Amino acid sequence: MVASFDHFGVVGAGAWGTALAIVLKRAGRDVTLWAREPDLAVTLTEKHENTAYLPKIKLQEDIRITQDLADIATCKALVLAVPAQHLRATCKALAPILAKPTSLIVASKGIELTSHRLMSEIVTQELPQHPLYILSGPSFAAEVAQNMPAALTLASETGGETLALAMSSPLFRLYTTDDIIGTQIGGALKNVLAIACGIVMGRALGDNARAALITRGLAEMIRLGTALGARAETLMGLSGLGDVVLTCSSPQSRNMSLGLALGQGKELNAILASRTCVTEGISTAAAALGLARRHGIDMPVVSAIDLILRDKANIDEMIANLLARPLRQETV
Repeated sequence: MVASFDHFGVVGAGAWGTALAIVLKRAGRDVTLWAREPDLAVTLTEKHENTAYLPKIKLQEDIRITQDLADIATCKALVLAVPAQHLRATCKALAPILAKPTSLIVASKGIELTSHRLMSEIVTQELPQHPLYILSGPSFAAEVAQNMPAALTLASETGGETLALAMSSPLFRLYTTDDIIGTQIGGALKNVLAIACGIVMGRALGDNARAALITRGLAEMIRLGTALGARAETLMGLSGLGDVVLTCSSPQSRNMSLGLALGQGKELNAILASRTCVTEGISTAAAALGLARRHGIDMPVVSAIDLILRDKANIDEMIANLLARPLRQETV
């Protein structure tokens, strides 16, 4: 059965897409990696290294690099590892070349800003009739690429055991679930919470404050997730709590490092100008808040971060407002 997933295409050669290409090759699969930027494709081909997004880590030389989406049309499965806000455009580009059902594994984490739709909804709209999977969980790209232990969630409504087996290797373990919504909500909102935790660190408010923020942020995540049909236990698993713990605990996270810089008084535009990678939590904060308002969900932490990111609120004032909220019984 695993042999049916013998050839994977990875769409997106950022840090995560590159790491997943390395992982899949390590698992014994044929891999084709699509890069949008011509210069990056040349570098990957000639140096077998992603110097822009995952430097000092070598790719296996038999990973095929391409700039032509048509080259991945015959793959048994495609990993979609593009930034969340570019997923719809990528799916539209793929639609004409996928003539037969292809398993689509969404590795993008976020919520579409313009429509407030989850990644699964976008793929279902643009690429119907293709089996859909969501890959999420605590995973820094560099550590995964260096073959350090990691465990993630693979979500599918129809069961993903065969695909999980095909993608797994001794130090890259995939656990399956049928909770597609919960898996996505955790992966998206942890980026917003990481920005918040970075701000706490940048303001030197201490580990007690960070722990409280993580806990109350997780409550917001569960409220929104269950309102959308997710199971609370999913959000307490790898793709929820697991990802939160990782991303909110290390400046290695793009989102936490951005929050750290904001907390230290740096301007958002200046921070972004110095980066090449996308910081997903910025768009996700606004999109998640719009989704929460649609469903009548109170999300004070996400709301505060959105206001800070849109330069409509002072950081210290937002912290004071959160601390001044009425005391009440602790519930989700």
